[in-house]
Amino acid sequence: MRALKLFTAASLAVALLLAVAAGIHYRLFERGWFHLNQWHRGEPAEDASLWLPDYQVTIQGKVVEGIDDDLSALTFDPDRNSLIAVTNGNPHLLELSLEGDLLRAIPLVGFGDPEAVEYISAGVYVISDERRQRLFRVEVDEQTTIIDATHASQLSLGIDLNGNKGFEGLAYDTAGGRLFVAKERNPVKIYEIAGFPYSAETPAVHINEHEARLFVRDLSSLQFDERSGHLLALSDESRLVVELGSKGQPLSSLALNAGKHGLEQDVPQAEGIAMGSDGTLYVVSEPNLFYVFSKQAR
Repeated sequence: MRALKLFTAASLAVALLLAVAAGIHYRLFERGWFHLNQWHRGEPAEDASLWLPDYQVTIQGKVVEGIDDDLSALTFDPDRNSLIAVTNGNPHLLELSLEGDLLRAIPLVGFGDPEAVEYISAGVYVISDERRQRLFRVEVDEQTTIIDATHASQLSLGIDLNGNKGFEGLAYDTAGGRLFVAKERNPVKIYEIAGFPYSAETPAVHINEHEARLFVRDLSSLQFDERSGHLLALSDESRLVVELGSKGQPLSSLALNAGKHGLEQDVPQAEGIAMGSDGTLYVVSEPNLFYVFSKQAR
């Protein structure tokens, strides 16, 4: 009897240790504490906060026709009032309407594993190659029928190289001239790059690790909000969008689970996020799904 009690106690102790280890590994304690504080506040922590709890889905799980799979990354083009995305299985740069309809597809040649795209200025974008940790500055106009990597300005970084866990997200701060680059995992990090992609002959490039108190399992995409100066970080595995303040502190979040923000089903594999000029959020998920979240009046 005593042996059984000792075995039971030992089993409970092991289970408790495993639960604590899992909580630490997946940042569950920090995430739970953050959500508790967000729920308790019920209002923005800062006047400038986007306050993601106020967003509700208005288009959900729309299939983007003309794309089989591997829809990855998203950025808003204010000049064209459309969305730009990439596919990595059969690499293309895509233009989508704000309703998620395919408008244009341009083959990408010489790009090994394009995982992110970011609008910089009229007709100018940056595309990241995840495995090789290389950034490409490309130019696109109405006559563009193919985008060749050999004709693009490039920046190779080689930071924490570990295969298919490289650069998954990009965001650009136009006023500050900063390009934010998200490293997917092992470890999750956000870098600030100054000096790229201004021209073919770039000035000295400076790279700093951005201070961000993240509690997500991975990073899939980034979005910089020019008005507030805040950064949105999208995590596929955590099914979460986190708003980060100017000092990297989490301010609010948007869960991508069924039952949250009007979602009828989980967003299966969120890979890209973009923000329109009116603050509307656009999300794409592999294989080829499109979502829109609009801010509701409080």
